[in-house]
Amino acid sequence: MNHIVGLSGGKDSTALALRLQELHPEIPFKFICTPTGDELPEMVQHWKNLEKLLGSKLIRVTRRHTDGSTMTLDSLIKMFNALPNWRQRWCTRMLKIEPTIAYIKAHQPAKLYVGLRADEEERKGIYSEDVDSVFPMKDGCCEKHGPWNWGLGEVWSYLKSKNITIPIRTDCAKCYYQRISQWKYLRRHYPKLFAAAVELERITGKTFRSPSKDQWPAALKDLAKIFDSDIRMRSRLPKREEQTCRVCQL
Repeated sequence: MNHIVGLSGGKDSTALALRLQELHPEIPFKFICTPTGDELPEMVQHWKNLEKLLGSKLIRVTRRHTDGSTMTLDSLIKMFNALPNWRQRWCTRMLKIEPTIAYIKAHQPAKLYVGLRADEEERKGIYSEDVDSVFPMKDGCCEKHGPWNWGLGEVWSYLKSKNITIPIRTDCAKCYYQRISQWKYLRRHYPKLFAAAVELERITGKTFRSPSKDQWPAALKDLAKIFDSDIRMRSRLPKREEQTCRVCQL
């Protein structure tokens, strides 16, 4: 049996991975992540830190294009000449869900351990009905230890006891679903990445943000002017719990 832990690097999956290894040091868990090539530097460093804590290399599960190159968010945007949005969420499907399903099917028999907390709504078949998913925080990992019953408070308490800081952003830098405050954070701390997003909007003729989402400009180039001005924005900088893509924050 292959015991596979989905480790996005968010608070839930980080706590899950470390606690599973504590409870079952005898099990050679396979810790997998699905990089999109659009992670912020602190997220990449977080994965490296986790490798040291776990004493195990994270398995980077990715897909490849027909030319053999690694599939990334940027490469898909250029291939489709389109930006992902809430109607066309191919980024999550192609870069995270499908690669994970393919990896698990190639390593059968297998169990996938998912960081679903006890205080969250049940999500059966998060990846596929064919994948045997286990939710330790909700149902427990084995009969010996029983249900963990871990909610948000237990997760943060556990991470604090381990002196682990979760990056503010664990999703893609250019996630279409992020808040104004997160675009502002990207503009302030990673201007080159923000500029790359502006360029992708120019190339595709589309915007990451929906024009009807709020009162702020949809185009990032126009939003940048507001960020750089003295106009006071109501949106605050993001907190760690303000994540976006659900798969990315697990």
